[in-house]
Amino acid sequence: MAGLLVLGVTGASGVSGAAGVPAVFGSARSGPEADVAYHGRVSLERGLLRVWVVPQNEGPAALPNATLRVRLSADLADRQELAAGCVRAGLREVMCETGALPLHGRGRHVGLLLALKEPVPEVMVRIDTWWNGGASDRDLSNNQHAVLALDTGDAYAF
Repeated sequence: MAGLLVLGVTGASGVSGAAGVPAVFGSARSGPEADVAYHGRVSLERGLLRVWVVPQNEGPAALPNATLRVRLSADLADRQELAAGCVRAGLREVMCETGALPLHGRGRHVGLLLALKEPVPEVMVRIDTWWNGGASDRDLSNNQHAVLALDTGDAYAF
């Protein structure tokens, strides 16, 4: 794996590239470089989790698309109505395409209303990049978030 930049390890979810296999996003020498960032908020109320994410790209290269991953500490209900461009990827995981991420621009806003299998007093929501078009990203601090949402209906920003 010489010359490859390993940016994270995926969780066990039954999805290709999961089960602890490193998520390799590109070559540190030959691929484009882009700084993907996510900003948004989450809220939990009576077993319904709201997630709103705005993907951004600080460059230096534009990206045609990326894949945002949302992982939960609680199981999702069996049936979900997901936003366009989103897919369920396991018992506790959803992935969504960001659309094009222009240089110093934003991708499409992602809004999710996720029903949990059972109401819980709190849920840990982890947001990160599962795939970013083969680009390297040297600053992971702005695209890897862990947010604890309490069952109060309050919005927690990241």
